[in-house]
Amino acid sequence: MTRTPALIGVCVAAVAITVLLVGLGGDAWWADHLYAWQGGTWAARDAWWSAELLHVGGRRFSIGCWMLTAVAWGLTWRGHVPRTWRRPLGYVLATVPIATLLVAVIKTRSGIDCPWDLQRYGGTHPWLSPFDARPAGLGPAACFPAAHAAAGYAWVALYFACAAAGPSLRTLRWTGLAFALALGLVFGAVQQLRGGHFVSHDVWALTLCWLVAALSARVWLPAQLRESISTRTVPITAAHGALR
Repeated sequence: MTRTPALIGVCVAAVAITVLLVGLGGDAWWADHLYAWQGGTWAARDAWWSAELLHVGGRRFSIGCWMLTAVAWGLTWRGHVPRTWRRPLGYVLATVPIATLLVAVIKTRSGIDCPWDLQRYGGTHPWLSPFDARPAGLGPAACFPAAHAAAGYAWVALYFACAAAGPSLRTLRWTGLAFALALGLVFGAVQQLRGGHFVSHDVWALTLCWLVAALSARVWLPAQLRESISTRTVPITAAHGALR
């Protein structure tokens, strides 16, 4: 999953999905339904469960997970956690904030409005194509990609970390991936309900987080990932030899 063809495939898939969501109206269709379902307003925007529990609380949860990872990394130096986990844990400690920071920086410079800013959904701004020049009178816009969803999706790094941490954790790589995807989906869904993002914003949050995690793994964990691949192929080779 870190090889160039796989990374290109991820980008192609993201572009294809974006064409459906932005070019063919999928974003607007879904936002229209969420807005109508809430009675022609973003009722969830300031609700406690969405604004405090899942938005503010979700961000704190992600930070808490990072701090627990830092503690585990520190324990590798005292022998309480296997030393073979040290490099994968260090990779997670670096990759998660890099991915979230990248999304946040792009967001501040994208010039794309949130749904709640648009006249179509009770705001004051006209609907602009991503390729339209933004009128100076509208002021700045910073809504793409989805930074809150990225706080969950950044944890896709767990997939690569578990794959590189040795046999004891390798089988957990799919659990780590499921955790990251579930967290990102929840964070993204609550922001869509609040009128804070379109679906395409979440698609690119996931895409960027995956690319950062995969490219970082190529640099940070090349030897560990090669060993992981080789140990998985040994039993297959042995089985082929036994059948000869």
